[in-house]
Amino acid sequence: MCLSALNLPPDFSENYFYCRLTLAERKKVLDYYQQRIEQKKPAAYITNEAWFAGMSFYVDERVLIPRSPLAELIQERFSPWVMDEEVHNILELCTGSACIAIACAHAFEHANVVASDISADALAVAEINRHNHGLEDRLELVQSDLFEHVPNRQYDLIISNPPYISEQEMTELSDELKLEPALGLVAGEQGLDIVIPMLKCAREFLSDSGILVVEVGYSWPALEAALPNVPLLWLDFEFGGEGVFMLTAEQLDTYQDDFDAL
Repeated sequence: MCLSALNLPPDFSENYFYCRLTLAERKKVLDYYQQRIEQKKPAAYITNEAWFAGMSFYVDERVLIPRSPLAELIQERFSPWVMDEEVHNILELCTGSACIAIACAHAFEHANVVASDISADALAVAEINRHNHGLEDRLELVQSDLFEHVPNRQYDLIISNPPYISEQEMTELSDELKLEPALGLVAGEQGLDIVIPMLKCAREFLSDSGILVVEVGYSWPALEAALPNVPLLWLDFEFGGEGVFMLTAEQLDTYQDDFDAL
């Protein structure tokens, strides 16, 4: 927060340690820390900046603060499950700030990306980030309840970090986390109210060689219990994180009846 208050980059020169702050700079640093300590306001909302996949994004109270382990997969270009040159169309559902969609656009520079969200407020933040990263030509933002208004085409990668916290878990969250938009957090009694409709419809939009990657976090045991016959591939992360599964188009075909039965 101190660096942000002083408009300094994370890799600032050590020569700055010999500088003295002006009174205005000291007041701004103090104001940031007072908000953090007294209001328990998340640092990213104070600075209006969060980092994801090595990139800076604008955030405010209209969107969740990026913290998904999906960044690691994106930086690895989802190897070995897809071939870089075969990814032409990418869809992100429940995009929020669009950090995942934008990171995917940077990872797959030849691909077109569609990012959707049900929240107009979230899409307003996504538009700021699309502009800041110069992706107006390759990133399409769509207001949609999951696939409802998404362009009807075949996507080689569908990715999502949807709401997945159960109603009970929401009551147990820290006051700090409750400052983030509930629309981006809560997904019904078991935390599955978004991922289940997603699984039911995903195959229609996925190319034959495509993959579906979804983060369900704490709700992964509930999802496994709901789909005992489906071999969800739970991905491992070098830098921490869990609750992310992957399914291929072939698997979605094979287990469509299981999804429809939920």
